[in-house]
Amino acid sequence: MKIVGNILDITHKRDTQHQGIEVHLDRVEYIMFKKDGHYRQDFNYIDDLDAPLVITGDRLARIIDKKLPEGEYDFKVYDLVEGEYVENPDKFLSILLIYDFEENQHILSSLEYSETVPVEEFKKIKGAREKEKIARKNKAKRR
Repeated sequence: MKIVGNILDITHKRDTQHQGIEVHLDRVEYIMFKKDGHYRQDFNYIDDLDAPLVITGDRLARIIDKKLPEGEYDFKVYDLVEGEYVENPDKFLSILLIYDFEENQHILSSLEYSETVPVEEFKKIKGAREKEKIARKNKAKRR
């Protein structure tokens, strides 16, 4: 996980001027909601990526929430669909920055990226990743 550029330049409105800002993610959390009787339960699957997922600043807009602790920032994520930016309510990015007074700069403490997906897609993602892990283990044992 790393950030290239000043993530604090991103405002509450999405702007194409922030293309130089990059968020490199090494982990994605997939969330699904399944009805269990009368209640909806959430299930999650954390996927450690082989190659980092890069989200550019032009696809982000900061969520203004005065209840967030100092240094924590939440972002809406936009998808590029046919040349237009469309907000995707199923994607969410949260960043925690800690300020170092000696170095006079912000330090990235944590990055959380989550996507809410339908039940079928959740099962496909989880099944495919589990098969890949088993294949890698078997390949390592053969060596």
